[in-house]
Amino acid sequence: MRHGGNDVEAKIEELHLQTTAYLSEIRKWADELHHPDRLNIISYFTYSLDISHDSAQESLCLGSYHISNRGNRPITDPYVCIKLPEQSPFSFSGKYVYENFQQRLKSPGGWQRINEKEDKEEFWLKPLGKRLIEPNETLSFSDFQIKWNPTSSYAGSIMGFTYSDELKNGIAVLNPINLNGSISKQEVTDE
Repeated sequence: MRHGGNDVEAKIEELHLQTTAYLSEIRKWADELHHPDRLNIISYFTYSLDISHDSAQESLCLGSYHISNRGNRPITDPYVCIKLPEQSPFSFSGKYVYENFQQRLKSPGGWQRINEKEDKEEFWLKPLGKRLIEPNETLSFSDFQIKWNPTSSYAGSIMGFTYSDELKNGIAVLNPINLNGSISKQEVTDE
């Protein structure tokens, strides 16, 4: 009987040490959450696809780009780059203005394209009237469109990068939009 008691006591001691280790790890994580200089930014796409397998019809991706500040301090002067693959069939459009647009078109909550109009592969955008993303806040560039006609097989990734005063080198989105499809060429025969 005494022997069985020692096994139980040893098991209780083992569980106590394990619990102490878990609590120590939880305290460490909690301390990191309350660190005043903690920087934690996540950027990601949400999107839906309307894919056509008919070369006469257009395919479409409707999406939004989100920047979520999960840290404990504001993010200052955020901007994004949405990048299409080189020589791809994809075309990008969205709700943004250019610097030379009239002031009345530059409403808060809007976005401004800050690179050249002629560039059809990179879209550098900054929010208008929004210089900070506060902790636990998400900023979104909503309702962009990517269109293409699937006249031949295609493949490419739509990339996104977030920059700010704190992120001079930028961070990539968690989920690039990967688009690919194979178009089979059917021969037309006369009967």
